[in-house]
Amino acid sequence: MLAPGTGAAMTERFRASRWTKGNHLFPTVIEVGDAAVVRLKRSWFTRNEMSIHLQRVASVHIETGVLWSDIRIESTGGGDDIESHGHTRRDARRIKELIEAAQSRQLQGGAEEAGRVCPFCAETIKAAAVVCRYCGRELPKG
Repeated sequence: MLAPGTGAAMTERFRASRWTKGNHLFPTVIEVGDAAVVRLKRSWFTRNEMSIHLQRVASVHIETGVLWSDIRIESTGGGDDIESHGHTRRDARRIKELIEAAQSRQLQGGAEEAGRVCPFCAETIKAAAVVCRYCGRELPKG
């Protein structure tokens, strides 16, 4: 997501409620950026930071209770999952929307970077290529 008029990437922060278990003094914070999801948890003497790159997010589970929602962000490849308790329902849904939107943007960007087809040998080459790496012919501009 871009900040209006700046062109800089933004990170949204979601803080768990202090009224929930484990969040009274130091509430858990979830940050969702363009590249990764980060869980920040503090204690008196330590700071625990756990992140999952958006390409490695397998699924987002939201369990909603009467007041608070629990979020579990699962990673591919058997790594540790990010879990956080005590978020509002709206924040939990927003986290899921941001992750899914960022993954969609990455998939669309990957399709654009895949390239184009050489008009001479029909092999897929990079879009910026001037000469085909397969047949060695100079490519027409445009």
